[in-house]
Amino acid sequence: MDLSPLGHALAAVVLQCLFGITRGRWAIGGAIGCIWFIAREHTQAEYRWIALFGHGKRANMPWYGGFDYRVWNISSLLDWLVPVAACIILFLLVRAQKRIATYRALSSADD
Repeated sequence: MDLSPLGHALAAVVLQCLFGITRGRWAIGGAIGCIWFIAREHTQAEYRWIALFGHGKRANMPWYGGFDYRVWNISSLLDWLVPVAACIILFLLVRAQKRIATYRALSSADD
């Protein structure tokens, strides 16, 4: 079993937490962490396209080579989808916690 998606998710969430805890920018930290792995997997897809269809030469690759579905497999998809899902879940949890805290503060002020 390939555990790299979990490692990627951990790295993206750590980056998200660094931005979230230090700057309060949970969305920005998550976006940076996710974009890092999306770009990494896209680059690897481009190299797979070059190896499979470009005769080993980057000049033979069209602009859409990295988007070609034939060079993507489930492992490469999970390597960016799992970090994206983890960062979205963490963002939503933090956002919900902030809303609950705000609601409780407003409710106690009314009493």
